Order: sequence, then structure tokens, then C-alpha cells
Amino acid sequence: MGNRPAELRALLDSVAAQEGDRIEVVVVGNGAPVPDLPVGVRGVELPENLGIPAGRNVGIEAFGPGGRDVDVLLFLDDDGLLERRDTGRLVREAFAADPRLGIVGFRIADPETGLTQRRHVPRLRAGDPLRSSRVTTFLGGANAVRTAVLGEVGPLPGEFFYAHEETDLAWRALDAGWGIAYRADMVLLHPTTPPSRHAVYHRMVARNRVWLARRNLPLPLIPLYLGVWILLTLLRRPTAAALKAWFGGFAEGWRTPCGPRRPMKWRTVWRLTRLGRPPVV
Repeated sequence: MGNRPAELRALLDSVAAQEGDRIEVVVVGNGAPVPDLPVGVRGVELPENLGIPAGRNVGIEAFGPGGRDVDVLLFLDDDGLLERRDTGRLVREAFAADPRLGIVGFRIADPETGLTQRRHVPRLRAGDPLRSSRVTTFLGGANAVRTAVLGEVGPLPGEFFYAHEETDLAWRALDAGWGIAYRADMVLLHPTTPPSRHAVYHRMVARNRVWLARRNLPLPLIPLYLGVWILLTLLRRPTAAALKAWFGGFAEGWRTPCGPRRPMKWRTVWRLTRLGRPPVV
């Protein structure tokens, strides 16, 4: 977005400091000019803010159609910082060791305290953020994706703009037989800020939750999944304004196109359940 030049430069320096082969870098200005970049770093400027998933898709295309010129794509938020110099090597080793590993999610830690918030651990049993495991989704601002996954199941859903685009890609990848890992030893330092800081948060979260279900779930699971999330939203006791925005987004999710519907196989439902997160919550 062009509003964090110092943080962006620190992130780029942390990527350049990684051990092993050089990591090719593209910075996407999502409706904002790209600042001066280090030598060898490419910039792509978009005339308007296309949203998070569409902006990342533009970055993918900078490495050839579908990112085919590289084997793995690394996605990092511009206000993050790679804590260790061996993260690039660990990513390469993880994909080399398991040819069916499709996505690796990093652990996000606060730069001052080193703590990881519960919401940043992509599993229901989130009590121990230092435990790596197979998971059913991943965090969008700190992850690595094998380009073969994108070639098989398609890119991030650009129409989502913000919220749940990672789970949409994760479910499609799992349905195609790929694995997803949460790696606690791959760390991105990132300030602890509430997601509700975004003005569109409550509306987008609700709208995209409906889209996610309509696009990916077998018909019997759609009302169950959305019913659980209505109950969870009410239990969190949001403000009246937030609740109004949430239900407005929920209604929008039903009356607007959600993109192609490709319901997951029932064996994928069972796989998600065995991984600890059935697609009803």
C-alpha cells in the first residue's frame, strides 16, 4: 500500500540475508507507487487497489504464467521481518523432502514479545504455537506455495478482496491431494494488530465466509458450517455496528456471485476431520 517504506526495506534486507541461493523478489504496489527498491528487486505498480488475493496473483504472474518460472512462491506481508537467516533453506528442504507438500505456513510472532497469538495458529488446538503440524489452512502474509499447486487448482480467489482467500486455496489444494504444513521454526516477525483495524473487516469476513461455503462445501454442509459461524459470531458479542456490518456482509454473500462452485469430495471432508478441523467450523 506504499505506507510502510521503512518496514518494507527491512523485510527486503531480511530476505536478501537468507542462506543459500538468492531469492528472487517482486514488490507489488497495490494501488500505490512502489518506492525505490534494492538492486535486483522488481516492482509492479497497479493503478488501483485490487485487494490482497488479486494483488498476490499479480505477483505470481511476474514469475511467468501461474508462476511457472519458479518452483515455490513465498508470500510475505510488507510489515513483516524474517527472524532467522535459514528460513529460505528450511522452505527448500521441506518441499524437497515431501513431493506432495503443497503449502507451508509460517509462525507469526510479535517482534517485541516473541509471542504468537492464538488466532495466528491455523488449527483448533492452538495452545502450543511452537508445535509444528499438518493443518487445513494457512496464514496469507507468511507462507510458501508450490507453483504446481496453483497450476492444478488455480490462483487465489481475487474477488474475495480480503479475508478467507487462504482457506479457499487451502481447501482446493487439499481436495487435489496436496498437504499443508504449519512450521513453527519458520518465523515472520509481525506487529500484533487486531484484524478489525480494517474498515471492511466485519463485512468482508461474513461475505467471504458465505462465498467460501458456496464455492467449496457439499450442499448438506453449507447450512451447518454457516450456522456454526453465526453462533460463534454472536458468542463473541460484537458491537451493534459490527454486528450490523457482519449480517450485511452475510446477506451480500448470498445475493452476489461467488465464482465457480467446485464442492470438495467427501473423502476430503473426512481428511479435514482427521486433521483436526472438520469443515463445519
